[in-house]
Amino acid sequence: MENNTLFEMLAEPNRRAILERLRWKEHTVGELVAASGLSQPGVSKHLRLMREAGLVAVRRSGREQLYSLRPGPLRELDDWLQPYRRFWSSKLEALERSLDDEAAADRSSIDKAKE
Repeated sequence: MENNTLFEMLAEPNRRAILERLRWKEHTVGELVAASGLSQPGVSKHLRLMREAGLVAVRRSGREQLYSLRPGPLRELDDWLQPYRRFWSSKLEALERSLDDEAAADRSSIDKAKE
């Protein structure tokens, strides 16, 4: 899946909420409608788009259709983000060290002023 398509899917808050529910277990459209407060056609449209993007799978169980999360595209996105995560991690660690040094210097100057 192209990252742009995945970003488009994840940019929509209702789709992220649906994916969050599907992380834990399969759900019917009706269960997702009840949990989201969206209309049935709205939830169905989101599920169709996410199914086309490869984010969800659907299976029949009797008369019901059960939707589940397909984590593959999210793993691909996580792999793509990994170099950026390493980049930001080192930058944030440097910022933390700088802030710790600044706080220590401030404490030192406060202690000297009290003397």
